[in-house]
Amino acid sequence: MASGLVTSTTYLNHDTGPFHPEQPRRLRAIVAAMGEYPALCDLLLLEPRAATRAEVERVHDPLYVDDVAELAAAGGGALDVDTPVSAASYEVALLSAGGALTAVEAVLAGKVSNAFVASRPPGHHARPGRGMGFCLFNNIAVAARHARSLGCERVAILDWDVHHGNGTQDAFYSDPSVFFCSMHQAPWYPFTGDADERGAGAGEGTTLNLPLRAGRRTQEYLDLLDETVAPAIAGFQPDLLLVSAGMDIHERDPLGEMRVSAEGFRQMTLRAAEWATELCAGRLVVCLEGGYDLTALAEGSVHILHGLLGLPVAAAGGTSETTP
Repeated sequence: MASGLVTSTTYLNHDTGPFHPEQPRRLRAIVAAMGEYPALCDLLLLEPRAATRAEVERVHDPLYVDDVAELAAAGGGALDVDTPVSAASYEVALLSAGGALTAVEAVLAGKVSNAFVASRPPGHHARPGRGMGFCLFNNIAVAARHARSLGCERVAILDWDVHHGNGTQDAFYSDPSVFFCSMHQAPWYPFTGDADERGAGAGEGTTLNLPLRAGRRTQEYLDLLDETVAPAIAGFQPDLLLVSAGMDIHERDPLGEMRVSAEGFRQMTLRAAEWATELCAGRLVVCLEGGYDLTALAEGSVHILHGLLGLPVAAAGGTSETTP
């Protein structure tokens, strides 16, 4: 079965201004890099649909959705100092969330075995009632709620972005049907995600935070996945695995201080794909979050895609780039 890619040129229309780290050229860099790798021609391109307001409001307060829509309709503004809204941003944010829904639908229907969503704006900092950290709507949280509506009893989310996925945690902190694990640099923005934040009420124990000191390298991430994350996800027995894939743990990223190599992203994806095969019939959706060095972002995305395909990385000349 094919692996899917969800992306759209419409995502370029979210205008963050000339000096913002979260730029349209992020997606341009990913698409340009993909053209250098013959194996990626086998991906099934999936055209995203826009999420409906009702789908977004499974996670977000309707008044907050109104705020984003009205700010865009007025020509734009900002939700906070880091999170601009342009005239097109509301519609693009619906399409970004909808890209994650498109991938979930395709995976659950058996159209593809797994999928990568290359969309913007990112989502994992968007809280139910507040956008922040470059994020308007929480793409992966909306996708998890959608999967539940389509019959998944349990959904697991792994977030390896350098920043804690505070918005995703907030959405599911009391929800026993969604397991959320975040591996993130600490202390670091948004200064949440302590190890003792484990969920509340019926959701106690379904949040796993793994705050990491700066400078962690690829092997340390892989060891943590093998020794801590894998058994936790296996114990939860999900019907679907979602990944918030921040490329800002790459060793060259300007907004993080981790030291993960490009090949590290392939290895991490291979592990997620293996867990999905063992636990939930291979159903895996990987959604782009952060990543602000264009070369690192493109390299990381290409390696994730090869991981989803289960292949080593070989460029146009046919030479393997994969580290043994």
